This record gives sequence, structure tokens and C-alpha cells, in this order.
Amino acid sequence: MNSGSPSAAFAGPFALGTLSTPDGPAFPALVTPDSQVLDLRVAFAEERLTTRRLLDRWETALPRLRTLAGTSGLARKPLADFRVHAPVEPRQVFQSGANYRQHVIDLHVAHRDPADERSEEERRAEAAEIMDRRAAEGLPYVFTGLPSAVTGPYDDVVLPAWAEKPDWELELAVVIGRPAHRVSAGEALTYVAGYTIANDLTDRAAVFRRDMPQIGTDWLRGKNAPGFTPLGPWIVPAESLAEPDDLRITLRLNGETMQDESTKDMIFDVARLVAYVSRTARLLPGDLVLTGSPAGNGMHWGRLLRDGDVMDGSITGLGAQRTHCVAERS
Repeated sequence: MNSGSPSAAFAGPFALGTLSTPDGPAFPALVTPDSQVLDLRVAFAEERLTTRRLLDRWETALPRLRTLAGTSGLARKPLADFRVHAPVEPRQVFQSGANYRQHVIDLHVAHRDPADERSEEERRAEAAEIMDRRAAEGLPYVFTGLPSAVTGPYDDVVLPAWAEKPDWELELAVVIGRPAHRVSAGEALTYVAGYTIANDLTDRAAVFRRDMPQIGTDWLRGKNAPGFTPLGPWIVPAESLAEPDDLRITLRLNGETMQDESTKDMIFDVARLVAYVSRTARLLPGDLVLTGSPAGNGMHWGRLLRDGDVMDGSITGLGAQRTHCVAERS
């Protein structure tokens, strides 16, 4: 069930959400900044309409949504009457790793070779040089996640009994608005419908295979437990965010700030990430491209998630999510 109170604090005149009443099916909704809701099944006269179907025809749907947002006298209801779900059911989820400069520098310094006797300042300078070279000449690090890991922005997060080191990773998520394959960075943003918030949870203990260390990372087990990707609450249209590469990402754990960074610190910006993914994959409307996590994860603080924790995550212009952590019951 939802564990927080929905808020309509976002940039622009409207956002998209997926809502439901206690006894009804989920439906796509237009949400306005005054916390009013318009059922888009009614507005579009399509009983089976979903947010993803809207995104499938985003170029024609967007002008209609603008008009609906500015039209008075429509049958709107208060947001407080509804449960908020993940704003879209993606067909594909692409996740980015090691994409925040300061975060990667911190990791570089933290994982010092015992034989390295250089000062921290020297090691930071080396890491900064490596990151600058990577930004200029390198490629993003992207892998795939499972749509079944996606859950709502106020739903409880169940910590599996087998997860030894569950950690948070609040991220900017890109929502694709039209099919994209082999697009350039210069045109990539024209394929973006909007943006939302994702908390890309990771069990750090499961990321590296102890039984086969030579095989490397195991993202299936590390990131894809049910509910390990709280998403939303809203999809805010790209036109409402003037600068996606300068948004503040903040995560608080039980009220204490753990992550607080600008997307300006990304090594590869939104356009380069979307273009890179599209080199190999065919991006589809409603797909998610997660852009990576800034510094301040649990491993940095030496404090991982546990039963009873409350995570509050927000990104400039995209609203906020709140999730309670619940230990898996046998």
C-alpha cells in the first residue's frame, strides 16, 4: 500500500500519473499543480487507455494534454482521493553506472591499494584526471534492468531476506516518447517525452559473484528484486524542464540528508546516454533510461538499509517520493 501522502509539486502546468481508487483499476491521469486530477480515459474517450499508450502517440497526445491542462470546467477530483502508482509500465529499463564524477572519484579514493602510499589529495587528482578523460573520450556504462522491479513512489520496499547490503541510489530517469535507434546526441533529446524519479536500489553484496569472481558483476540479483525500483510519482514533460542537466537530487534517510548533488556532475549527460543506448537497442515509448546515482550512497556512509527505514527522495521540478523499508517476512 502507499506509505506517503501524494504531492503535486512539479514544474510546468501539468504532469502525467497513473492512479487508482481503492476498488478500481489503475488509469492514466493528468495532474495539475493545485493537486487536481483529470481521468484521461474520459478525456480521450478510451476506456483502455494507459500512460504507455499515450506515450506511444506522444507527438499528438502532448498538444491535447496542454489544452486539457488549460481548460476550466472539466470534471477534476482531488489527488488525495487516489493511490499513486509508478507513472508508467516500461517495456525496457536501461540503468547507468559510474556516471557521476564526484561519486566515482570517492570510490577511487576509498578503494585504495594498500601499497599506494600517496596522499588522498594526490589520489583524488589522479581520479579527476581519469574522469575528465573518460568524459571526453570514453563511453557510458549501461546495463539492463527488469520492469518487474518497478514499484510505486509511495509503496513499501520489501528488503529480501537474502539481501545482505541493500543500498539506495536516487536517480533522474528519462522517459522515452518515440522509437529511437541509432540517434545522435544532437537529436537525442527530441526522443524524450519527459522525466521522473527512480530509486535504483542495489544489494551491494550480490553485485560481485563470490563463487565466480572472474565473471564480474551480477546485476540480475543485485538490482532486480520486486520493488527495487520505486518510480515516480509523475512524468513531467520535457518541455517543462528547461535544463535536465542541472537538477538537484536529494535523498534523505529517516530525515537525514544522504545524497545532495546536481545532475550537472554527470559524466555523460542525458543526450549522450540516450544516444549511446540507441546505438545498440531500439528504444520504445515508455522505456526508461536511468542516468546514474550521485555520491552519498549507503556504502559511502557505512549505513545500509534496514527494516523501518524511511527514504524521502526528490529532484528539482519532478516532485518527491517516500518509501518505507520492510524486512521480508517468512
